[in-house]
Amino acid sequence: MINKKLLEILVCPKTHSLLIHQGNELISKEAKLAYPIRDGIPIMLINEARELSQEELSKI
Repeated sequence: MINKKLLEILVCPKTHSLLIHQGNELISKEAKLAYPIRDGIPIMLINEARELSQEELSKI
């Protein structure tokens, strides 16, 4: 679980847009990337993020 205060200050490193917490990932709709959360720690590295499909984006 991500701390609410932490989520308020984290932004996408690529676009500097707000993130959405969903499951074990932080989602950047603007960048179309999902950053993993491992052991409660967000991994905010672009090369660690996975690209989101249009189908996934439409469900967010």
